[in-house]
Amino acid sequence: MKEINDESMDTLFKAVLQLETVDECRRFFTDLCTISELKSMSQRMEVALMLKDKSVYTDIAARTGASTATISRVNRCINYGSDGYNLVIERMENEDE
Repeated sequence: MKEINDESMDTLFKAVLQLETVDECRRFFTDLCTISELKSMSQRMEVALMLKDKSVYTDIAARTGASTATISRVNRCINYGSDGYNLVIERMENEDE
């Protein structure tokens, strides 16, 4: 993860931590990212949620339009990555309770 451990990345992550609402996030990310980048990220998040719910690849692909390569990548991240998806999903589930 050496490529994301630098001062400019830390600045970006600190900026994200300043956001407090969904609307603020929407405003910031639409300035920061292209629509295509945002759609890709939101699709990966939807895939992650479905994988955590034990959905099968064919159902995930049909519902999200994600390729099996994307689904596999997200699955690898969930199981062997930096634990970011798991952290966020757990917090989202706790917030819903």
